[in-house]
Amino acid sequence: MDRLEHLEHLDRHLVDELAQVARETVREELREQTRKQRRKAVLYAASGAVALYAGAAVALAVGLALAIGLPDWAAALITAAILGVLAYVLRGAARPSSHRPTDAREAELAAAGQQPEATGTMPLAPPGPGGAAMQVPPMPPVAPQAGAPAAGPRPGDDPEQPHHRA
Repeated sequence: MDRLEHLEHLDRHLVDELAQVARETVREELREQTRKQRRKAVLYAASGAVALYAGAAVALAVGLALAIGLPDWAAALITAAILGVLAYVLRGAARPSSHRPTDAREAELAAAGQQPEATGTMPLAPPGPGGAAMQVPPMPPVAPQAGAPAAGPRPGDDPEQPHHRA
């Protein structure tokens, strides 16, 4: 029996030692990965800052070039409009296209008799007096019930009073 207890003690000691080595190895690997990711993040931030200054220099050059033939205010206005359009185009390019059904996918769904899935954008109403189409919120499929509880504040709820939770 003494020998079995001695072996159990050795087994426990070996398991503890292996667990310690595994923890140290994982900790060291995580430190190395964090060090690499930190360096990469710093380089991305630096490149973004330099790109921002480069963009500002290009915008200034465009404005100065336009100012040769136009008044200064008109050159600045045209440059701002160009930058606004560019920002809008880049924002649209940054959105994931997987949510936008392609024409082929819409035709496939129409052939199957299904409605295309919602894209998260509101439908457009016919053009208003300004000529631009306005977004309208979607209509619920069923009208709300007259006896349904209102979603507003409950009686006795004072927004000025602090909220306590038990």
